[in-house]
Amino acid sequence: MTTMADQPDWVNRVYCEDALAGLARIPDGSVDLILTDPPYNLGKDYGNASDQQSVADYLRWTEQWIDAALPKLKANGSLYIFLTWRYSPEIFVMLKQRMAMMNEIIWDRRVPSMGGSVRSFSSVHDTIGFFVKRKDYYFDLDAVRIAYDAATKKARSRSIFIGAKWLEVGYNPKDLWSVSRLHKEHPERADHPTQKPLEIIERMLKASCPPGGVVLDLFMGSGTTALAAKRCGRDFVGFELNPDYCAIIEQRLAALAQELAAPAAPQPEKKAPAKRRAAATGAAAKPAKAVKKPAAVKKPAAVKKAPSRKARSASVPEDVVV
Repeated sequence: MTTMADQPDWVNRVYCEDALAGLARIPDGSVDLILTDPPYNLGKDYGNASDQQSVADYLRWTEQWIDAALPKLKANGSLYIFLTWRYSPEIFVMLKQRMAMMNEIIWDRRVPSMGGSVRSFSSVHDTIGFFVKRKDYYFDLDAVRIAYDAATKKARSRSIFIGAKWLEVGYNPKDLWSVSRLHKEHPERADHPTQKPLEIIERMLKASCPPGGVVLDLFMGSGTTALAAKRCGRDFVGFELNPDYCAIIEQRLAALAQELAAPAAPQPEKKAPAKRRAAATGAAAKPAKAVKKPAAVKKPAAVKKAPSRKARSASVPEDVVV
């Protein structure tokens, strides 16, 4: 296992520079996974003009960084790329000419059903491409299985399912990932317009980057890939052009380091019942006190009902008003 002393100086660093210029820092064949979220060319403001190019310039630039980044992958490495449906067909073709495509993953952002276009269907998803260099690529399915719920396990309780590994370890995530986008009130949220949830990035890392491996992100943004790597026991390297975002990444990594270094809060000890405590200590449990039954309450004597009006009027003279 690689120790801190053995690590090259480019590992666990985010370079505040253009990835096309900085990739020369990284040796070829040294990265286990490329996981990146490039600008979608939808006119977003990232503090520069990277998301405001013509279609031809955007696709030409995309091909440039793909050709510069792929040599950094190990022979059994993989790539995940976030895209918009507007450009995913062209970019998938570029990558298919260089790698094997394993999945098109749809990220359902759980956008609320309000507003949107009145001339087309509302766009509520991002497209993710999963590509590999060769057939023996690294992929740890058990690390990302999803546990079956209690109802499913109960329905599979017949003898033919007893001991079934798939029922115990969970199921393979499908290629439709329904994970809410990060709203402004979300505790993960940083000051970045297109921040991705940790849940999604960690799933990719656990599946496609071995423990202690290195993930490369060419467009770090708010630094979610770096945070996910440290949380999952992986190393990272990346680039970010905007100095403000570089400062955010530094702050988030510092906060995570403090969180990981803080001792875990002790769990409150539950008190055992008296009998169990007595058995544990060898002391005899005190006999329970006899509960006195409450004295019987005597029923009050029955009150004789007055005769009805009709009965009284039969024995009273007619001239007496009752």
